[in-house]
Amino acid sequence: MRAARSGTKDGLEKTKIAVMRRVSFLHKKDHSDDTEDDTGYLDVMVSEAKHPPAQLGPMPDGLSSQQIVRRHILSSIVQSERSYLDSLKRILQEYQRPLMEAEPRILSVRKIRPIFFRLREITQCHSMFQIALASRVAEWDSCEKIGDLFVASFSKSMVLDVYSDYVNNFTNAMALIKKACLSKPAFLEFLKRKQASSVDRITLYGLMVKPIQRFPQFILLLQDMLKNTPTGHVDRLPLQLALTELETLAEKLNEQKRVADQITETQQLARCVSDRSLSKLLNSEQSSLILCETLIETVYGERGQVLKSKERKVFLFGDVLICANINVKGPPDISSLVPVGPKYTLKWSAPLQQVQVVEVGQEASQSKDTLYQLGSVKRPGSSFGQGSIILGPPRLYHELQELQHDLSVVEQVTLLVGTLQGTYQNLNTTVAQDWCLALQRLIRIKEDQIQNANKCRLRLQVPGRPDKSGRPVSFTVVFNTPSPVSKISWANRFHLAKIALRDENTPGWFFAEDDGKTKAPFWCPLLACRMPVFTSKAPEWKLEAALHNPVQCALLGFSAASTSLPQGYLWVASGADSTQGQVDIFSLNRPTPRPVKSLQMGAQVRCLEYVPEPSPSEDAETSLHSSAEVGNTICVGLDDGSILVYGSMDSAAQCLVTLHNPEGCPVLCLKHCNNVLFAGLRDGKLMVYERHHRGGLWNQDTSRKVTIGSHPIRTLLALENSVWASCANTVTVVNGSSLSTQRFEVHQDPMVSVAHMVRAGGGVWMAFSEGSSIRLFHTETLEHLQEINISTPSSFYNPSQKSMRVTSLLICQGLLWVGTAQGIIITLPVPKLEGIPKITGKGMMSFNAHCGPVDFLVALSSTLSPDLLKRDSVIEGHDSGCGVEDRSDSSSQESLQQHSVSTQVDGKGKGRGVLLQYRLRSTSGLPGRPLTARGDEASDSSLESLEHSMEDGSIYELSDDPDMWVRGRPCEREGVRRDRVTSVAVISGGKGFRRLREGSVTATMESTLMIWQLPLTV
Repeated sequence: MRAARSGTKDGLEKTKIAVMRRVSFLHKKDHSDDTEDDTGYLDVMVSEAKHPPAQLGPMPDGLSSQQIVRRHILSSIVQSERSYLDSLKRILQEYQRPLMEAEPRILSVRKIRPIFFRLREITQCHSMFQIALASRVAEWDSCEKIGDLFVASFSKSMVLDVYSDYVNNFTNAMALIKKACLSKPAFLEFLKRKQASSVDRITLYGLMVKPIQRFPQFILLLQDMLKNTPTGHVDRLPLQLALTELETLAEKLNEQKRVADQITETQQLARCVSDRSLSKLLNSEQSSLILCETLIETVYGERGQVLKSKERKVFLFGDVLICANINVKGPPDISSLVPVGPKYTLKWSAPLQQVQVVEVGQEASQSKDTLYQLGSVKRPGSSFGQGSIILGPPRLYHELQELQHDLSVVEQVTLLVGTLQGTYQNLNTTVAQDWCLALQRLIRIKEDQIQNANKCRLRLQVPGRPDKSGRPVSFTVVFNTPSPVSKISWANRFHLAKIALRDENTPGWFFAEDDGKTKAPFWCPLLACRMPVFTSKAPEWKLEAALHNPVQCALLGFSAASTSLPQGYLWVASGADSTQGQVDIFSLNRPTPRPVKSLQMGAQVRCLEYVPEPSPSEDAETSLHSSAEVGNTICVGLDDGSILVYGSMDSAAQCLVTLHNPEGCPVLCLKHCNNVLFAGLRDGKLMVYERHHRGGLWNQDTSRKVTIGSHPIRTLLALENSVWASCANTVTVVNGSSLSTQRFEVHQDPMVSVAHMVRAGGGVWMAFSEGSSIRLFHTETLEHLQEINISTPSSFYNPSQKSMRVTSLLICQGLLWVGTAQGIIITLPVPKLEGIPKITGKGMMSFNAHCGPVDFLVALSSTLSPDLLKRDSVIEGHDSGCGVEDRSDSSSQESLQQHSVSTQVDGKGKGRGVLLQYRLRSTSGLPGRPLTARGDEASDSSLESLEHSMEDGSIYELSDDPDMWVRGRPCEREGVRRDRVTSVAVISGGKGFRRLREGSVTATMESTLMIWQLPLTV
């Protein structure tokens, strides 16, 4: 064993013999209080003299730019690993060893070992990795391959075990350090002395947090390496596999860290709860902490002034909301060395179902219960309604109503001025119209301020104790969030937490390895709603396909964005026979889809494809015409061989052009790639349509035909520069520009055909017409990488279930969705990054199923407008015009007609509106304070220059129906926001609805949509 530790060849042979004899490498200590379990780990000391660190040699001549970049990235990997290993050794040598050898003892061994638990094993893992890295770096110029080294080093279960132990123990280690600092002055002095003597002044906490950050650093470096590795390179596939392994490892460690932190927060909160029922709930395994954050509670006076504000810790559990006071943290000396968790004092708690998120202007629309704000002051003689309290931002809503009233009065004055018989320089129709236009501009500013006030303020209506008469009493709590993203996250989590309490989500999914343990909140998708596809009077047709038509709309409010489905429209295709077809369009700007239009077809609809408008990079010559005349389009493939091209719903969904193939062969699938439309036909031919050079639409005259095979082309898949076409048991890769083909076999049975293909990262999952297996292929080498039998997850719940057939596939948010002929939906976890989408865990099966086959699975995704995430909220106690843009427009009109002015703004609120374009006239000759289009903060400066500048209006909603949106002009922003919030949902379509858990089946077999909503991702 001594020879094995010294790293000699003889020691290596003895090590092998010891392994064969199952001899443990546990390095025993004589301390009786040694509680650390090192079973299975070899304490090997690596000599730097025999194994020097990796060193990249001089750069040879003749390297390409990509090779040079790859060398620089490799150098970063080497330096990063060396620094990380030095930090690990520094913990062991400068902290653990002195504490173990100190005389007299500063801390007992029983306390020292849990603090540095598993650090020695992590150091050994990376010492071995550094040896292998040095060997690979030495031969870099000849092989240029490093991905396989990461796979071999970090795919071992030992790495996950030691890191999992370390992550799970990290919170406990920090608590032990904090407790020791408070009880052992010598230990506190030891930490101060070590930090002061270090060159970088880094604390023990700063060193010990590095293992938690290590794998995200590796992932970033390998992503950069992959970006600079060309297709066909020997290191391409190994790098993708390495990314998959590291992402899987990082996800597991992050989840364990999240669960450990939540348990610690919950236990800390439970200690301050005196209520037995609430304490029992917090200490039970069923308690699930969804979100907790430090927010600032603000109390306003009746005129909007801030009376007081204080930090609160708010906890959102699965069924209860808790607000706690934050007590004073630990001494400054300790806080600078290790994070010191605060202690809490319970302020109030409320059942989640009774808590409402209240936005500005919605206070009056809430329930008629008594409503007040905590700590607010109410004075007699207030100008507001009796019994109402005007909070800070709601004061803006009141001022908006006053401005709308004033506009109504000024419009009447404008009409009266028009009846004057005389001619006056400063009192005429033009001046009166300027008053109206300036008021309208002020109204728009106030509306922006109200929306901005919603961005960082979370208003909750919380139930209180009933009053003396027994009536329910509610109070309003206003929290300031750190950012708009935080506010929208809270609103979204509130919304989803209530959905999670519904019967169809308790439980919603069955896990193959479910052992009764509580799963993480929102770890699986939530069934938000289900609805019939057709009305009761419409005939029941078979569902064929669906797609998401994304439409960005700035009119969607900030609060609605956190609770509604992704913006846009859902197109659902159906048909009865070869002579009848229909496309139903649903609006998605509400929590539940709503039908808005139905398109009748002369033949059965086979497929749908969404085609975004051409970008300048795709076709510089036609981009101007395409953007202006075509925009986004939806292509509909019919059974009679025609392809109908419709405009997007934001341009009235009119048929723009109809394409035909010469034989009239049914169009089974459509796919768009690199500004080219591909159509798969039943006779095995692939039609290729290009755009007109001027019109932007597809040109049938220049269409080309590619023969794929003699069997139907059932599905198409678009990649960056190619399209995959399935024909029988083969897939043909068609080059997007040259139309050259490459065929490869994906199934050994010639009678089995490829039915579905989905792509993620560097892999493509395929499902077949027969059987329950799905297969993974590499996008570049076409290599078969993995095969999964999807009937396995359901067999745990229903062992008598026969083999399943896959009817639909979808990859969304790290989940591979599989729809089956039995109506059952199964999800399997896959990586989200650029690696290989291998199945990395156990699958789960939804208890909510269709009665017939799952006809389609479609993902809805939209990114919230940057305006919604712009932090320009109203300053406390002061109105600001932030976020309002002054833009000029050369097409602005000199004046507006009286009848147009009188109908631009409704006195009741923001209703019908038009695009305002105008020039403000001078009002310098009028007495009193001049009307301007600027905010209050600019009023004083406006006295210096009374001539108004040219200003442009804003887009208002033209339709009273919120399901019908208008398309606004794109506006330029000064910079790109880093904050990116994405809303995601998944919709399945099929016959009927049933709950597998109860075994019940709906009375009718109507075609049904099931909508699963996922949390917002930042």
